[in-house]
This record gives sequence, structure tokens and C-alpha cells, in this order.
Amino acid sequence: MATYYFSRDVKVYAHVPLAAAATKNMYYELPVLDGFSFSQATNTSEITLNQAQDTSGNSVRGRQMFNDSYAPAEWSFSTYMAPFTSAGTTIGTGGISGDTDGDHHEVSEALWAMFFGQTVNGALTSDTTNLSISPAGSNKATIGVFDLYFVFGGAKIAESSGKPASAYADGAQKIYKIANCSVNEASIDFDLDGIATVNWSGMGKIVTEESGLDLSSSTALITEGVENTTGFIRNRLSDLTIIGDASGGSVTYALTLTGGNITFSNNLTYLTPETLGLVNQPLGHVTGTRTIGGSLTCYLDNESNASAELFEDIIEATTDIQNVFSLAFDIGASGTPHLLLTMATCHLEVPSHSIDDVISLETNFHALPSTIGGTNEITLFDFVGKDVNA
Repeated sequence: MATYYFSRDVKVYAHVPLAAAATKNMYYELPVLDGFSFSQATNTSEITLNQAQDTSGNSVRGRQMFNDSYAPAEWSFSTYMAPFTSAGTTIGTGGISGDTDGDHHEVSEALWAMFFGQTVNGALTSDTTNLSISPAGSNKATIGVFDLYFVFGGAKIAESSGKPASAYADGAQKIYKIANCSVNEASIDFDLDGIATVNWSGMGKIVTEESGLDLSSSTALITEGVENTTGFIRNRLSDLTIIGDASGGSVTYALTLTGGNITFSNNLTYLTPETLGLVNQPLGHVTGTRTIGGSLTCYLDNESNASAELFEDIIEATTDIQNVFSLAFDIGASGTPHLLLTMATCHLEVPSHSIDDVISLETNFHALPSTIGGTNEITLFDFVGKDVNA
């Protein structure tokens, strides 16, 4: 009898380095949303012949194909922002992600750490106040490397103490591993009628099918917060503060968002050898320019220090070669849970008008470090969680 697999039954795990780069010693379960994907292609060469006819009127018109190399595997999925406070036991035991009662965490914290650094502990600081994500270690030629596991049929497995009891090795599951993954891009979209969501995408070395994934006896599995149904962040509660003006002064603009996007990108490039006679595999990645920016939309408002005045101040700064604004996002509006995100040195482009039933403005922003070699595009990146273990 044929076995079929359904996206609703899939479990996803990330095997990440905690304290030492490239030493993968902690599993995180990732509660991904519908619409995930992963794939890998091959790079080929086509050899063709095209010649005149011989004395008999024949002409060779054949061709040959050769596999040169594997292209980097590509993966993408989305997760909700779901910060929470830990129940507080030893890291990994019973699927707990904090070692102190009340420490703040977020279900996708490992991916944020892999984006900004080479280890989880190097980029994350968790305490009873917040989960702080630091970009200080992101000026590297390579970033965090981890493995992704997609377990088809994994949701049907019974769990014991928060861990899969059967270890995903009974033959009823189909397990795919993407080795040596890196996070290339994370994107936050402001859908006002939705829940705060992060769209993740990246690349890896190769996709393989695994015979099993033994998590049943491991103490290095974090699942806390995955089944949380109350700690989500609502986008409509978010607010934005803009301080500064195009001439370097200090003006606080009051803008109420109707939509927008924040995108973080490492601009990764994967290197692949080109040895003749072999099917080469990707060697690994190198980082490009780190870019953080996005767009904001709001209604055209003629109140003092509102959107119309922001447009006027930017478009009239005709002699300024740079403008500096501080953008402070409070996604969730300081409720519980929420995300505080501050970019202290932003360049704002001239807003454009969107002509609809209600006239709107849209502007692009670019978060910059205070110096060309700095890593402080983001000066505050803190999750505050909700106690989902009470």
C-alpha cells in the first residue's frame, strides 16, 4: 500500500552550534508555517556539434550533457514571532531552552543567532528581563553553519517529555537533511490584520535522505514554546518612533503605520570547485555586504511632526548628502509579548505618494552602522516574552 506524506505532518529541526563554531550540539524544533520549501539543482554543460555535410550529404548534429556540480541547496520557510519565558531547568532537559525560571526566549532564536553570528551563545543573551540579540560578532567572512532536518510524517510520532519517543527511525517517516546551512535572509512584514511573522531563507551544501534521526534519548533538544498558542505578537498593536531630520536636527515624528517591511540580508555567495571529471559539491559560503532596511507606509497626515512634515523635511534638504534618522519599532506595542527594534542611523529616501481612496506615503529606509566598519546598524534588538508555562 502506498504511503503518502502531507505538509501538515512535517516537523523541522535545526542542529546548531551552541558555544563553538561548526560544533553542532543542540537541536531546536522550529514551528514552521505552511508554504515551506527546499530544493537542489545541478549545474550542467551541453556540448553540441554543428558542421557542414560530408560528401555523402551527412552532417553530425548530436549533443552531450555533463553534470558539472551541484548548485547550493535552497530552503525557505516562515515562523511566527513567539517569545516566551522559560519554565527554568537545565538547558535541553525536557526540551527546555533556559536554565533560569523566567528567562526570556523566542522559538526562532537559533536562526537569529545563526544570522548574526557563528554560535548561539555568541549572539544571544537571555535573562529575566528580555532576550537580547547582538550583531556585534557579525563582521565575519562566514556566519553560523547548521543542519536542517525536514521530517515528513514526524507530527504523528508520540512524544515523551517533549521529545519524539520513536526517534524518527521506524521507517514510517521520510527524513531529509540539508547539511551546512546558513541563513541568507530574514524578512518581517507588517500585515496589520495578521500575526508577526518572519520569512527565513538560506542555502546549504547538499540534500540527503536520512535513515533516522535519534532524538529520543538526547538531552540536547529544545522544544519549549513550540506548542505555544497564546504568546504571539499582533502586528496591529505595533508603533514606530522616528527621531531626527534630513539636516541632522532632532525632531520626533509621529507616524502610524499601515504596512511595511524590515529585511535583513547577509548576501551570501557559495563557492563550488570546478574540477574536470568530477561532480563537484559546494564548498561553503562567504558573506557579502550586510544589508538591513525596508519600507514603511502610512497615511498622509498634516498634523504637526506627522507624515506630511516628514516628506517636506526630506524633499527640501536639497544640499544634504546624508540624512540621519533613528527608527524605533515596538512590534506589539510594549505589551506581552513584543519585540523592540531600534536602528539609530537610518537613511530615509524621499517618500512617494500612493494615490488611493486615502492618500498614503511610502518610504524606503536603510539602516547603517555609525562607522563604515561598525556592526551597530541595530542598537536594540530585544524580545520580551509571555509566560506560557504557567
